Amino acid sequence: MTSKVTKAVFPVAGLGTRFLPATKSIPKEIMTLVDRPLIQYAIDEARAAGITDFIFVTSRGKSALEDYFDLAPELEAALKQKGKHALLETLEHTNMPSGAISYVRQQSAMGLGHAVWCARRLIGDEPFAVILPDDVIAADTACLKQMVDAHAEVGGCMMAAMEVPADKASAYGILDVEANGSDVMQVKGMVEKPEPGEAPSNLAVIGRYILTPDVLDALDGQEAGKGGEIQLTDAIAQQIGKTPGVTGLKFKGERFDCGSKTGFLTATVAFGLRRPELRDELAAFIRDLDDSRLGR
Repeated sequence: MTSKVTKAVFPVAGLGTRFLPATKSIPKEIMTLVDRPLIQYAIDEARAAGITDFIFVTSRGKSALEDYFDLAPELEAALKQKGKHALLETLEHTNMPSGAISYVRQQSAMGLGHAVWCARRLIGDEPFAVILPDDVIAADTACLKQMVDAHAEVGGCMMAAMEVPADKASAYGILDVEANGSDVMQVKGMVEKPEPGEAPSNLAVIGRYILTPDVLDALDGQEAGKGGEIQLTDAIAQQIGKTPGVTGLKFKGERFDCGSKTGFLTATVAFGLRRPELRDELAAFIRDLDDSRLGR
């Protein structure tokens, strides 16, 4: 029987340089998508998947993340005094029980694999999830919940995957899989950012993983890979061919790359249109866009 996944690692040590100057003073993960920061979407997805232990891999200048999930007594008292109960209820979703979140520092920017390795003492000897907050996924069933349910059946390591056009494959890690007509496929290999025409499939890895402690063992002492960083995918690739090995889950949902400005803006519009109180006015604005507003 596969062990239940209750721990999730959130690598949030990056500097967010693509969003300067905003990220000069606030962590990128605190930037708001409509009215919730990116990290809140990641936490909510983890909660929906049954995660109870949240491990943040941070760096200097990330104290705003710790404050965000702490209680705000003065603000809560003010809202209560003014009878703003709906806002109080909204605020409750940002509070985390004492001890639910742990923080470890990644002292050098040595890649995603190194960030996950930094959390090894808190992970222990059990499967764990990794969530990259830059990837925000809109789904009827939370992406990580889909993965946890599938992982309970197959075990091993699992990566979330989505189909991408051939001309976009070079921007992703691409899976080589055994097609079986199912959304859960055995992985035979991975190619990181393949050259045009060399991708083994159209299935790209995105920022959701369920991993075994064997990956941590592989990361222990691993040499730097592509880009001079310790790559998580290199450690996962070492599990291919083992039992139970590595699988890819073609999840149901829409992924937004909020690590880029265009992706962040696209997500803002998409999530805004999903909100009943914003939908009509925002949709009307989009319909009325003309060349003058588009800067043409």
